[in-house]
Amino acid sequence: MTPPIRVLIVDDHPVFRDGLAALLDPLDDITVTGRAADGRAAVDMVTGADPADRPEVVIMDIQMPVMNGIEATRRIVEAAPEVGVLVVTMGEDDSTVFSAVRAGARGYLVKGASQDEVVRAIGTVHAGGVVFGASLAQRVARAFEAPATARTAAFPQLTDREREILDLIAAGRSNAQIAAELYLSGKTVRNNVSTILSKLQAGDRANMIIRARDAGFGRSG
Repeated sequence: MTPPIRVLIVDDHPVFRDGLAALLDPLDDITVTGRAADGRAAVDMVTGADPADRPEVVIMDIQMPVMNGIEATRRIVEAAPEVGVLVVTMGEDDSTVFSAVRAGARGYLVKGASQDEVVRAIGTVHAGGVVFGASLAQRVARAFEAPATARTAAFPQLTDREREILDLIAAGRSNAQIAAELYLSGKTVRNNVSTILSKLQAGDRANMIIRARDAGFGRSG
C-alpha cells in the first residue's frame, strides 16, 4: 500500500488552517504532519526535520506575519527542493502568481477551491507536476516566453532577481512599489538597485531606465 502524502499546512488564520486539516487528515492518502502560523515557522519545520520525516507537500499562504509565503517558499525550495509547495491564497493578481512561481512554487490555488481540487493539486504537486487554473496557466506561460530570453542576453551580468527588479524599474515602479510587488524588504530592493546601477555602470536611475527599455524591459508594466 502506498504511504499517505505528508502535508504541512501554513496559514496565519487558525480557522482556515485547522479547517483544512480537518478536511484532509481523515483521507487515506494524505496525512497532515504539521501546521504553522507563519513562514518562518514553516521553514524551520521543513529544514529542521529529518529528510525521511519532512512534509512532501507544503500548502502555503502568502500574506503572513514574521515571514511571508513567497520568501518562505524560496527558502524551502532552496533547502529541500524535493518538497513541493502549493500556494493557496485569496488573490490571483499577476504579481503574486509570478512571484510565487519564481520562488519555486509548483502550484497555485485560490481559497475557496473545493476539497477535490485541493486533493488533486496535492497529488499532482507530490508527483512532480504543476497546478494552475486555466487562466493562470495562460498568464504564466506568456510571462515566461521568449522575450525573457532576449532580456537575459541583453544584461548577462545580472542575476534573475536583478533582472526582475530592473524590469519593474523600467515599467516605472518606485522602490516601495517593487518591494510590495515582490514581497521584499525596502532595504533589499535598495541594495539590488545599487548593484544593478554598478553592474550596468548606468550612473543614475534615469539612464538605467533608458538602457533597460531599449533592451525590451518594462513592457510587462
